[in-house]
Amino acid sequence: MRLRIFLLVTLLSAALCHVPAGASVLSWSDVEQMPLPSAGEQMAYGSLPLQFGELRMPSGQGPFPVAVLIHGGCWLSDFDRGYMTHMAAALTKMGIATWTIEYRRVDDEGGGWPGTFQDVAKALDYLPVLAKTKSLDLKRVIAVGHSSGGQLALWLAARHKLPRSSTLYTPHPFALSGVIGLSPITDLETYRIGMPGSCNAAVDDLLNGSAKEVPLRYAQTSPRALLPLGVPQRLIQGEQDSVVSIGSTSIYAAAAKAAGDSVVLTELPGVGHFEPALPLKPVWPKVQTAVRGLLNIR
Repeated sequence: MRLRIFLLVTLLSAALCHVPAGASVLSWSDVEQMPLPSAGEQMAYGSLPLQFGELRMPSGQGPFPVAVLIHGGCWLSDFDRGYMTHMAAALTKMGIATWTIEYRRVDDEGGGWPGTFQDVAKALDYLPVLAKTKSLDLKRVIAVGHSSGGQLALWLAARHKLPRSSTLYTPHPFALSGVIGLSPITDLETYRIGMPGSCNAAVDDLLNGSAKEVPLRYAQTSPRALLPLGVPQRLIQGEQDSVVSIGSTSIYAAAAKAAGDSVVLTELPGVGHFEPALPLKPVWPKVQTAVRGLLNIR
């Protein structure tokens, strides 16, 4: 039911946004119809059913740089990592190992606060374990997140700033070389304001309350509140995005730069919410450039 409501809101929003004549953007239905690539090696990073990821290794000896891929879907269990495997397969062909993670979402037992955040953190921190048997270059690791997955990717880069008193605190968290946010949600306090049943409204479910009710949770999970993150960030978003406003990402980028972070925002005319997460022209070359830059690949 939640999925149907979300899709309805997305379609209505897309109908209201000003799309240039002759232009079209991908819908979630379009994305779902794309045949998935062959699965990677599924490996558990924890003991719970949803604590696993798909590891894809390039051909050759390595060691290979790593991209940790985090799917979106409004933090809801209606969406999983499936659509991000298109990008995983494409990055692996570029000589990059990919770790496409799954995690508990709002509708899953233990998901939301704090389980969703604990899962993605645990998945990232599991890389040294994988490196014991896989040829991974742990000095070159980036997180790539789409939509709500973009929020989680940015949060991973910032969690070293969490106080010891935080439920989400982890001693010596794995340090990322950079983050790529694709259509990312960057400010939970402002994003939560939206229509009932929309992606915006899922924020309160994620954190079990509003910013007034649980201010510390927002302060410890919202990328905007955690600036500066201390790692390079590359943000890529379509100007016709009907789920996350390009304006909100622009405001975040300006704030991050003012705080001292290295941030580049690439705005794509005629592009919607889902295209940045897929290896399709005209967006894919922009993503490839960002990935190569952060991983120091020539």
